[in-house]
Amino acid sequence: MIRRTFLAMTTALAFAAPAFADNHSKDIVDTAVEAGTFTTLAAALTAAGLVETLKGEGPFTVFAPTDEAFAALPAGTVDTLLLPENKDQLTAILTYHVVPGKVMSTDLTEGQTAATVNGADVTITLDGGAKVNGATITTADIEASNGVIHVIDTVIMPPM
Repeated sequence: MIRRTFLAMTTALAFAAPAFADNHSKDIVDTAVEAGTFTTLAAALTAAGLVETLKGEGPFTVFAPTDEAFAALPAGTVDTLLLPENKDQLTAILTYHVVPGKVMSTDLTEGQTAATVNGADVTITLDGGAKVNGATITTADIEASNGVIHVIDTVIMPPM
């Protein structure tokens, strides 16, 4: 009986080990790409030259707009932003979605402000659900090896 229990536990651990070993082994970019709902964000990061930065050591907190969030922008906005001559504007928008450090949802407080990599602040509100500058955080605390992703339903624009 003890031998059978030991064998069962050993087998279960052997199959579980790969799942634990892969826990948070992907960086923010790879985690977002694997999710499949951030193809526009991935294309924008590539166009802005920010992929290597977000694959770096970090930690970073990324408020990641979904493909649907980008699609909700006025027609032609994304195509225009992806043009090489608009790289600075695209970079400003994307870096406004990134906060240095790892900020989990449990760290968020009502009215909290956080300086983004862009240099401008974002404001967190919790009334009616967590939001950043009015964009709803639809999925929080997706951990990556170099930070955390919070999925948002709107592309937030930096102040001019």
